[in-house]
Amino acid sequence: MLDKTIEHKIKKDTHKQFSKDHLNFLNMHKKRKKYILITQLSLLIIFFALWEMAARLEIIDTFLTSCPSEIWHLFLKLAKNGSLFKHIVISSFETIIGFLLGTFLGTLVAILLWWSDFISKVLDPYMVILNALPKTALAPIIILWAGAGITGIIFTAMTVSIIVTILGVYGGFKEVDEDKIKMLQTFGATKVQILQKVIIPASIPTIINALKINVGLSWVGVIVGEFLVSQAGIGYLIVYGGQVFKLDLVMTSVIILAILASLMYQCVAYLEKKLIKSR
Repeated sequence: MLDKTIEHKIKKDTHKQFSKDHLNFLNMHKKRKKYILITQLSLLIIFFALWEMAARLEIIDTFLTSCPSEIWHLFLKLAKNGSLFKHIVISSFETIIGFLLGTFLGTLVAILLWWSDFISKVLDPYMVILNALPKTALAPIIILWAGAGITGIIFTAMTVSIIVTILGVYGGFKEVDEDKIKMLQTFGATKVQILQKVIIPASIPTIINALKINVGLSWVGVIVGEFLVSQAGIGYLIVYGGQVFKLDLVMTSVIILAILASLMYQCVAYLEKKLIKSR
């Protein structure tokens, strides 16, 4: 978050006159970002290189772990026959819908809790219990209720993320400066105006954090749902690969899953950047 703020400040100040010290600071910040990126990429390359080397030298059993070259060949094969994209599209669709529903409904309930102190106090113990429950363990029941298909998988993804969103966003609402709210109340502002002018704008970092957490949770919900009922999707590929002992298929699916989750996270990070810029 601090890096984002600094980056925004840098861009905002591009048209201003810089002092020498300020320019040095900006250059150091840019260099630091570049070093971090290079280190991250280097770690990834080293990891895959060591994995491949260990497989070729037969230090590890490729039947159990596969290896990067096999994964790459399988990826090209699946991409060539088009089946891979079908699974990616299905899982991505389920995740995005589950993610949007979980975030939207969670934020809506958080607003309701902020709006009514009575409802907040009534629902507080239920929220704590629901948050403590392992939602993935409830997935079979959720799918039975919602239907054994895409609807059930989306509902599972939404259920996994909604409670975390409610608690996170509501917590952010409660931390908003009381003095600002009292000042608006003094001027006769309604509750809707306080929500629009103070609560929501002040809680944007909290909502963004909830979005970032929900990226991972939505993927967990979708993969668990696909493990149980799906005939297509990344989760289905992982289960199928495990059942027929095709570990290269399992590992390829896991790597694709990691890439998709990372891309979705980058989309949220881009949204965060835009929102900070507009503040």
